[in-house]
Amino acid sequence: MTIESFNQQKLLELCCETNKKRAEDSYRFDWQRRARPNQLPPIGDWRIWLIIAGRGFGKTRTGAETIRMWVANNRYHRIALIGGSIDEVRDVMVEGESGLLNIYPEHERPLFEPSKRKITWANGTVAHLYGANHYEKLRGPQFDLAWVDELAKFRYSEETWNQLMLGLRLGSDPKCLVTTTPRPQKLLQNLLELPDSIVTRGTTFDNEENLAPTFLNQILKQFDGTSLGAQELYAEILTERQGALWQRSMIRYQQPATSQDGQYLFRRIVIAIDPATTHHQESDETGMVVAALGEDNQAYVLEDLSGRHSPADWGRRAIEAYWRYKADRVVAEVNKGGDMVERILRSIDPSVSYKAVRATRGKATRAEPIAALYEQNRVHHIRPLTTLETQLCDYIPGVTSKSPDRLDALVWGLTDLLLEAESNPVLKIWGAH
Repeated sequence: MTIESFNQQKLLELCCETNKKRAEDSYRFDWQRRARPNQLPPIGDWRIWLIIAGRGFGKTRTGAETIRMWVANNRYHRIALIGGSIDEVRDVMVEGESGLLNIYPEHERPLFEPSKRKITWANGTVAHLYGANHYEKLRGPQFDLAWVDELAKFRYSEETWNQLMLGLRLGSDPKCLVTTTPRPQKLLQNLLELPDSIVTRGTTFDNEENLAPTFLNQILKQFDGTSLGAQELYAEILTERQGALWQRSMIRYQQPATSQDGQYLFRRIVIAIDPATTHHQESDETGMVVAALGEDNQAYVLEDLSGRHSPADWGRRAIEAYWRYKADRVVAEVNKGGDMVERILRSIDPSVSYKAVRATRGKATRAEPIAALYEQNRVHHIRPLTTLETQLCDYIPGVTSKSPDRLDALVWGLTDLLLEAESNPVLKIWGAH
């Protein structure tokens, strides 16, 4: 090979490497291509965007990329970056792997001046860093945009929030982005109820393709099926309400026993229904819960299929679940609809095993024995069931006015399994997922 051809080959290899790096950088820094839909700013008229998600969801990247996009569009010019402390803001929100500096190609990065706690972009936009442990420093400055990270763990969350809201007053459309893993905190609950808030929820597993398999395996082994896992992985807000029959501490997550080939072992499975008699925008939901009795004589809540469905729709859902789970029977309350439920189910599948139940006692009287079973650790959920669990923990006898349809369905199903259990049940196998 001549020197000339050798040099040409090396030049070609260099060009290939350069083009490859450019392509990689193009994808790495192109957030519109990489982001999942729930990581992009929501459409509509809102002031506060709450991203409540599990560890590893990509909250920090979402916050930083949203700031980057809005700065590039000259939409905002005075920004507050707020974390638990200045160190946390710098280490996570600014210099972290997904922080504001590292989401830019090196030649496009804004100027970060740690001593001034300030970031400056080429177009003149400025962001200042604040720690919630010194929230009084927010008194005085004005902003048109704020990004608050891990609000739920701030020691002085309400004081920090109040000072921020007083200063978030520049421009015609000031906004606040909050990225946090949830905790049972009064401020967070209040923000969820504000009319100008919009909420994005997500779990650790939404970002599974970008997380190391060893990390996922470890956290599942250590935390899945625990209250901490429900909070940190699935982003459940675990709250306690005085007077409620169910408390969060009573809801436990556990997997049933399995056979040698990994199949769940159950003695009985039921589909329980509390039907709505009307179907329009203001109708009650039809409660529909799948529950099973394990070979250990513990009850397992497998799925919540409740929703505002037409009779034909919830009938189809019930029959589909009946065959998918190889259930023993469908149990349905008939106080409201009489024999309507049976007619609907048998019109879809005449062979379905069906049992009608009628409420002769008040809701609280029926629910109390089931809540006691939870307290005795005889009922387990195989995974977090957010809406059902919220309804359970919000139900206060004599206070809760709206009918808790999911709760009713759960009570009917567990009553059939545990309080009216058939003698000599047959062991059955259902596929574990």
